[in-house]
Parts: sequence; structure tokens; C-alpha cells
Amino acid sequence: MLFIHYYDLLKSNKCSIEVIGAKREHEKMYQLLRKYAPGHPVVGPAFSSRFLRIFNGIGKISVAFVLDMGAFLSFVGENFVIFLTSLLHPLSIRFGAIVKNVEEAGVRAMPIVALTSFLIGVVIAYQGAVQLEKFGANIFIVDMIGISVTRELAPLITAIVVAGRTGSFYTAQLGVMKITEEIDAMSTMGFDPHRFLVLPRIMALMIALPLMIFFADIIGIAAGMFISHIHLHLSYAEFIHRLQTILEVKHVWIGICKGPFFAWLIAAVGCFHGFQVSKSTESIGRYTTISVVNAIFLVIACDALFSVIFTELGI
Repeated sequence: MLFIHYYDLLKSNKCSIEVIGAKREHEKMYQLLRKYAPGHPVVGPAFSSRFLRIFNGIGKISVAFVLDMGAFLSFVGENFVIFLTSLLHPLSIRFGAIVKNVEEAGVRAMPIVALTSFLIGVVIAYQGAVQLEKFGANIFIVDMIGISVTRELAPLITAIVVAGRTGSFYTAQLGVMKITEEIDAMSTMGFDPHRFLVLPRIMALMIALPLMIFFADIIGIAAGMFISHIHLHLSYAEFIHRLQTILEVKHVWIGICKGPFFAWLIAAVGCFHGFQVSKSTESIGRYTTISVVNAIFLVIACDALFSVIFTELGI
């Protein structure tokens, strides 16, 4: 192969080449190697070639998925250990960074969460009212709105909005720090990037998301009450009285308690992909997109798991 490489190199430079003293078996070996040398692909059936390319692509995707999953689990495990050690040593927690991230992830996200929750409440109330009005069961619109919003819709929709807004922000922010080598500089100076960059973001979102879910509960129920009053002529007093009767505190707590788990997934995925950004600005956009998609998928999967668990427990 070395002979073929230099032979082609000299030919490309328009040099005159003459092979002297080669035996017959050497010539046969040369012809065989030349047939399979780079730049001379093996010609085979088209179906076989396409078949191999398909399996090759599936194999590459599978290997990449396994490697990414292993790296993500390692990332989560490392940050979970740091989280536990920080709880045992509260003075090591950067409360200033947590407060700043709570403001960024929670307070500034309130308008979009309020708008989304209001629209969800309107849609649920209106669609339910159309069906319940046919059977004269107008009052049961309160049951549907109260339980569905507090248990499922408010936590899930809020988490999806936060995944798209805050999760992508975390990825882009850490990605820029990775490109400008700020993270490498922190490591060189002896500062743990996970403790100083990742942990405050995770803890801030774990504080902010449950509060946003409770806020979304109020907005969603208020929107449903407003539509019920307009479409079904259900008075506000009747709505509130029925809501107090059917809405148990456990439904509200179930929705709120999902918040820290959703927050952990969103923040961990966002920070993980931020650390994956390479030395190009193009990778920021690519990993930001991957971060949002993965975070939303994990949130929905986690919510489905909670639904199965709560159903089996009879909660």
C-alpha cells in the first residue's frame, strides 16, 4: 500500500516511473491491492451497497446514542453528588448566583407562562362546555378544569415552556463560555465548573418551577371560570363553590411536586449540551436545538411515568 501511495503521488506530479526487477507474484499482488486501493471502490450489487449503507447509518446512530446517554448519566451523577455535598455544607452554596438565576428563569418567564396557561384554560373550558352543554351537565365543567389543570396541564405546559425558554438559554450561555474558553480558564484556576456554573442553575430552576406551576394553576382556572361564565352562564360564585367541593389539595400538590423533577431534567439537559459545544459558533445553534428537543421529550416521559405511578398508588 505504501508503494501504491508513492506511485500515485509521483504520477500526480507527472513524473516518469519505471518498475525494474519485479517478479510475477509481485505484479499479481500489486494488481490485487490496486483493485482495492482508496479511490478504487469495490463494485458490487447496488442493493447490497444501499443495504450496507442503511445498516451503517443505523449503527452510527446507535453508537452515538449510547455514548451520549452514558455521558449524560455521568454528568447527572456527578452533579447529583455535588448537590448532596452542597446540602451537607450550606456555606459552599452560591446563594447570590441562585437568586440571579431564579430571577432569570422564574420571574422573567412569568408573562409567557401566564399567557400560555390562560390560553390552555380557555381551550379546555370552551371545548368541554360545548360537549357538556348537550347533556345539561354544565356544572361538571368545574371538575374537568380544576382537576385537569392542576394535576396535568399546568405542570406539563409550564415545563415545556421553560424547557424551550430557559433550557435553551442555559445551553447557549454555557456554549458561549465554552467557545471563549472561560470554562477552561475556571478549571485551570481550580474552580469546579459544575459547582460554580451548573449547580446554581439547577437549584434555581428547582425553586422557580414549582412556583410557576402554582401560578399557572391560578391563571388556568381563572381563564376556565371566565369562559364558563360567558358560554355556560355559570356564575363566579357557583364555580368557586363547586371548585372548593371537588378540588382536593392533593391534586394541587401532585402538580407542584412534579416541578422539581421537571426542573432537574430541564436544567441538567441544558447544561449538559452547553458543555458539549465545540469550538465553533455553528455548534451552539445545533446543541441548543438538541437541548430543547431532549428536554421536552424527557419532561413528557417523566410526566407519563408519574401518571402511571399515581394511578397504581390510587392517588
